[in-house]
Amino acid sequence: MRVGVLTISDRSSRGEREDLSGPLLKERVGNQGWSVVRFDVVSDDQEDIEGRLQAWADSGEVDLILTTGGTGFSSRDHAPEATLAIAERLAPGLVEAMRAASLKVTPHAMLSRAVAGIRGRTLIVNLPGSPRAVVENLETILQALPHAIELLREDPDAEAGHNPPLPQAKM
Repeated sequence: MRVGVLTISDRSSRGEREDLSGPLLKERVGNQGWSVVRFDVVSDDQEDIEGRLQAWADSGEVDLILTTGGTGFSSRDHAPEATLAIAERLAPGLVEAMRAASLKVTPHAMLSRAVAGIRGRTLIVNLPGSPRAVVENLETILQALPHAIELLREDPDAEAGHNPPLPQAKM
């Protein structure tokens, strides 16, 4: 799987704060045997985020884009709006699962505004900005991601496990 990791942070984009979550995502993705083919840090500016997401998704070079940061209540948190602006379809089950799992850890999980969407054959998932939360949320959806990408690629074998053959009637 080819992955893009996009950190969304004003301070990290200006070099004022070290980006910890983006490198953690790169490491976790690498541990899965997936390739990080794009990695960048952008400001919290919605147009910058939209531009990067759209360019990466439309390039045909990434199957999955993981964003980190910009999902909270701050007036500068625009990752969900940027994702919604360029997504063609939504994938709400992924963020529902992340919030449900996170609520077992902290009541603050209900403050996440993260979204997940599809543009072309690329899946985009917003993750939190904190290193601990980004790992917890990724771990929650990790097992579903390969199958999601198979479906987006229209892999003929993707549906094989969905409809096992019906048992033969005994005569």
